[in-house]
This record gives sequence, structure tokens and C-alpha cells, in this order.
Amino acid sequence: MTRLRFVLRHPFWQGVILLVVAYLAFTIGVQYVPPLFGVSSAPVPHSVVLQYMFIAVIGVLIFVSSDELRWRTFKEPLYATLVDRDKRWLRMGLLVAVPVLLGFETYQQARPRVDAPIELRSIHPAPPGQISFRGKTIQLSGLENPLRKAGAMADHLREGRRVYYQNCIACHGDHLDGQGHFAHGFSPSPANFSDNGTIAQLTESYVFWRVAKGGPGLPREGTPWNSAMPVWENYLTEDEIWSVVMFLYDQTGVQPRRWEASPEEQKNPTGTKQPTTSTGGPK
Repeated sequence: MTRLRFVLRHPFWQGVILLVVAYLAFTIGVQYVPPLFGVSSAPVPHSVVLQYMFIAVIGVLIFVSSDELRWRTFKEPLYATLVDRDKRWLRMGLLVAVPVLLGFETYQQARPRVDAPIELRSIHPAPPGQISFRGKTIQLSGLENPLRKAGAMADHLREGRRVYYQNCIACHGDHLDGQGHFAHGFSPSPANFSDNGTIAQLTESYVFWRVAKGGPGLPREGTPWNSAMPVWENYLTEDEIWSVVMFLYDQTGVQPRRWEASPEEQKNPTGTKQPTTSTGGPK
């Protein structure tokens, strides 16, 4: 008890305790305490934690040096570690541990990561004019969902629902919001189809292309990313992909962008169509 009282009253150990409490508050408290009161929170980035801890160290040094007697008492353990004969084992341990820790931290900062680098990229890169789907050439420009003019809509939506819940729900979620069970493990996160910035800005042929070709099919302007989107043409038929595309629009309540013939194309019906938007080509 006496030993504990000595530790709690000593400025050096008070500073150490304050730094430990500050670190736990920055790394654990900020993330987990607010949710206990119904306030959402998130982990603090490592770089921000370092900045906060630097400020905490400055605060502790100001505290212990604000009084001459406290400052001298604070330095006693440091002086003893550097000079006392019976602390030689401790000095040797620090001589090894400090370079090892610095080297480990340097390695952590310099090692290759799978995170997408901070570089400009196109969220909706321009699609190719045509793609090859299982050996069949499909012209994307001007292409509408063929299922909208064939068969019963209810049957197509039922098929799209089946395809989605068998293949897509784990990542894109039950609410099509990109919050599936596996979503937290991907960078970038799976697309949130209920966001107006995703399929609401795209033609169905664009969505068909992205589903069919997946992450490996992204053009250069859509990278760098480590998209885990599979190449679904390897597993789904053409009609299954069109049906799930139709299901996405039906469930989110948004309408796909439509193709419209340009004035030149109106003079030449066999020409290439452009999507109806004032911002240019398809995203």
C-alpha cells in the first residue's frame, strides 16, 4: 500500500499514468464510449492519435516542470536509470528495445499496403463501346435492358431477387446499401445502390458491364483500387445479370438513365446514341 501511494504521488509515475490514460481515451474511449450514450463514433486514425499523444506529452511536461521541486523529483528515475550501477540491466534493455521499436514502427509505415493510395480517380469510368460476354459481342452504346421488352416484369424481378440474395447480399447488404456482413473487409466498400451517386446516375447497360466484368474489368481511369467484385459473367448468365440489374432499380426506386439520339443520330438512326444528361457521356 505504501509502495502504491509512493507511485501515485511521484511526478514521474503520475506523468506515465496520465499518458496511458490519454492513449486509452484517444484509441478506445473515442470509439466505444459515445455509442454507450447513443452517439455514433468511429476509430481515431493512427496519425491523429500520434498528434494527440504529442500534445499530451507536452501537457505532462508543462505540468511536471511548473514547480522546481516537482521537476527535480520527476527527473530522479531518469537520472538513476542513466547513472546507477544497479540499473545497468535496464540501460542495456532500453539500448536494445528502443532501436527495435523504432525499426518496427518504420517498417509499419513503409511496408506495402492493400489500401487504395490517395490518388485522383474516376468514380464512374467511361465504359467501352462494346464488350465480349462469353464470346458474344455486346454493343453497350445505346443498349437498353432487353428484359424490359420481353416476358413478364414480375418474373424478371423475382429472378433478379433470387440472383441478388444468392450472390450479392453478403457484400451489398439486405437494404442494398453496401452494408453487407463482409462489407467492412473491403476497400473500397461495396456500392451503396440507394445512394443517388451510384446506379441513379447510370444506364442499365453500364451496370450490366460493371456486374459482368467486376473489379478486374475496371479501366485504368477507375483505378487504383483493390475491388473484390467478381467477374460475374463467369457465374451468371446474361439474363440473370439483366434481371438483377432490373431488381436493383426496382428496389431502390430510382430510374436508370436513358439513351437519347443526338441530332446527328436522328439524321442517321444507325449511329451511336448518347445518354440523356447535360454532363456529357456516361459515367
